[in-house]
Amino acid sequence: MMKPLRDLLDKLHPHFTEGGRLERLYPLYEALDTFTYTPGEVTGGAPHVRDAMDLKRVMITVVLALLPCFFMAMWNTGFQANSAYALGGGALEGGRAELLQLFGYGADPDSLFDNLLLGASWFVPVYLVTNIVGGMWEALFCIVRKHELNEGFLVTGSLFPLICPPTIPLWQVALGISFGVVIGKEIFGGTGKNFLNPALTGRAFLFFAYPAQISGDRVWTAVDGLSSATPLAVAAEGGQQAVVAAISWFDGFFGTIPGSMGETSALACLFGAAVLILSGIGSWRIMFSGLGGVIFFSTLFMLIGSETNPMFSLAPHWHLVLGGLAFGLVFMATDPVSGAMTEEGQYIYGFLIGTMCILIRVVNPAFPEGVMLAILFGNVFAPLIDQLVLKHHIKRRLRHVEG
Repeated sequence: MMKPLRDLLDKLHPHFTEGGRLERLYPLYEALDTFTYTPGEVTGGAPHVRDAMDLKRVMITVVLALLPCFFMAMWNTGFQANSAYALGGGALEGGRAELLQLFGYGADPDSLFDNLLLGASWFVPVYLVTNIVGGMWEALFCIVRKHELNEGFLVTGSLFPLICPPTIPLWQVALGISFGVVIGKEIFGGTGKNFLNPALTGRAFLFFAYPAQISGDRVWTAVDGLSSATPLAVAAEGGQQAVVAAISWFDGFFGTIPGSMGETSALACLFGAAVLILSGIGSWRIMFSGLGGVIFFSTLFMLIGSETNPMFSLAPHWHLVLGGLAFGLVFMATDPVSGAMTEEGQYIYGFLIGTMCILIRVVNPAFPEGVMLAILFGNVFAPLIDQLVLKHHIKRRLRHVEG
């Protein structure tokens, strides 16, 4: 089967090369060719460094690391809705319920199939809209600039749906990913040249432009007529005691809590962290130092205490499993394009993100999540951090040479 496809692509190739009738659409042809096969042009010797880990393999590895989060995005969305539905808290949309029943859906929160099927009915449309709209923007800019359409969007198109609530309108999904790709990435030159994480840029745009559909109690459970606060929102109102009364720590660790579709499970994020670290794609320094910043400042605030702010009482081990902290540190902060590149800079960058996350969560209860803004803040300072580290190394070597 692969040989006929190879023959077809080779037959079409002259039409897309320079002078061909479809010359301007070459980025689309090249994207299909390199997505299905490895590039035909490879380096043959010095001075080039040959490595099996090209851009395609890097992006595919990240997507593979996200698979447990994809599973949780569908299962937990369905579980939260079916649990509420079983308790009589609202109802499913009429058309959706009838369609799901054709596939044997029974609204049983104890059924793996029912939870996955219902969750997929919310997650898959968001995922498809994200990749179709974002992919069209990527293709348009590549055609205009005559650049290659590479696999850089694979990760953004996978991350963005996972950080959205299940009830987000699809037109807002299209608008958010358009903002993230165009404003957060393409106007700076495309893949490898953006200084902000595109997925978080689109999420931040929606957060401030449409707060009613991206935050608040009523957006987290995909059942009509039901409101459900996230554990972080509960903590902002009543502190750790209120959270303990609502859920167990293991609920937060496994991810059976309300929240954005794919970022509730710290366990799924740990699997992703292992894949990224072992493959050498994700920086363990950023994850480790970010974790250190979270533990240090959350412990400090807990020891200080506050009679007026309940978030001061939230212990470090609760911060680690609530909200999108684990997801952000593993998949967002480690973005090699928008994050720090020097080894020493990665420690500073990660610690800055962990610190800012706790400062936003605790000191400013209006934003109980904090991870999104902290990572974007770190993205802005990453080039400065790397520059200062490089200057320090240069000065140290000069002193060594002069001495």
